[in-house]
Amino acid sequence: MTEQDFQTKLIKTYEAQGYYVVKLIQCNKAGMPDLMLLKDKEVRFVEVKAPKGRLSPVQEYRHAELRARGFTVETIKP
Repeated sequence: MTEQDFQTKLIKTYEAQGYYVVKLIQCNKAGMPDLMLLKDKEVRFVEVKAPKGRLSPVQEYRHAELRARGFTVETIKP
């Protein structure tokens, strides 16, 4: 399964759980996670990686920055 296929499956799963899922393709902040999940007053971020994928230094920085602001950030692999 490719990373894209896994991401598509995750989006469907999160939407079935009631989340409004936004795929962050291009924004003004490099290293942002792939998905933003919104539900009620909850905001979560998800980075989707291939089985052997690793976070880049800018992704690690951005994830730490988001966590410091109180957001949940997770990295998910198939």
